[in-house]
Amino acid sequence: MDPHLILSQTDGRPMYLQIMEQIKQLIAVGDWQPGAKVPSIRELAVATQVSVITVKRAYQELEREGVLMTQAGVGSFVAQNEALGDQIMRSEIDKHLAAALAHAKAFGISTEDLLQRLQQLAQTHSGGDHE
Repeated sequence: MDPHLILSQTDGRPMYLQIMEQIKQLIAVGDWQPGAKVPSIRELAVATQVSVITVKRAYQELEREGVLMTQAGVGSFVAQNEALGDQIMRSEIDKHLAAALAHAKAFGISTEDLLQRLQQLAQTHSGGDHE
């Protein structure tokens, strides 16, 4: 399994968070399937050019969240949960929507106005189709 992770020193977020986010994205889009073996901590550290400690922290956090499972002496695997990709996508979208709601409130925009704006954006991006 090739770890298509690209980390940025200029991102501002800690490396372990970037690793976590990208692993979740690989799972959400189906590149890493439930039950699939993931690169070892050492392999991913070499591939991403970060310390083993950084990758270990990312894996531990992902394990705590139920995204990865680790079997001593065997390795780490994507959790056996067929709905995991959908759960990750919903969680990530919820984070962005919560941030948009907080920004709207800070600018004095009502929830109704924000919903209307979201519908307008959806129409613009879908060519007018309602989904």
